[in-house]
Amino acid sequence: MENEIIKYRGKTATSTDVEFINNLIKDNPGTSRYALSKLLCKEWNWIQPNGALRDMVARGFMLKLHREGYIRLPAKKNSPNNPFINRKKPEKIEIDQTPVIAKLAHIKPFEIKQVRNTLDEKLFNSLIEFHHYLGYCHPVGEQLKYMVFAKDRPIACFSWSSAPRHIGARDRYIGWTKTNRDKNLGLMAYNSRFLILPWVRVPHLASHLLGIMAKNISKDWETIYNHPLFFLETFVDTERLRYHS
Repeated sequence: MENEIIKYRGKTATSTDVEFINNLIKDNPGTSRYALSKLLCKEWNWIQPNGALRDMVARGFMLKLHREGYIRLPAKKNSPNNPFINRKKPEKIEIDQTPVIAKLAHIKPFEIKQVRNTLDEKLFNSLIEFHHYLGYCHPVGEQLKYMVFAKDRPIACFSWSSAPRHIGARDRYIGWTKTNRDKNLGLMAYNSRFLILPWVRVPHLASHLLGIMAKNISKDWETIYNHPLFFLETFVDTERLRYHS
């Protein structure tokens, strides 16, 4: 087996890979790090199912090799603003907080809207920031955000994102080998935030909405990311929440 040098986000770099990248840099003098990462994606076919290049992964991969002395990247031409590091916290948006106390049947029908990249996204971010105990954190990788409305009032929020790579209990439950996990992890989404607004008191609402999401999210994911979902995962903080197994 060829000598493995480093691993980065599921990609193993070998001495042949390092030689290839060094030649790529040598053959493209004056090319920026940003452009080199796109070239590497095209050469290695690092492309997401929706056709977008995985240039952020390629950039991090090359930077790790550079820092460990295996390749020599060109000097930085500039230091652009990193929105993930310098992202401003959501501003508070005031909404009607009149209590909603009712039976599930009495507040139907619901409207469930995917709000990422829409005018409602700022409201979603605000509600999570000020009413979810973990606050707002920008989702990682592929992601969708949903708001649930009852009679035009928001009552719940969901965010979904790319699943974490390593969770032993999950992998054992599914029966994945490392190879199967690497191949199929993109077919799973992680429920990173789930909020029923605190003034909403409707028995069975949470499980009802989660069931609707489970039935419908794959279609939205395939429309935007060009692949379906076969698994969803969510987590419960047992120190804060009661649950029934």
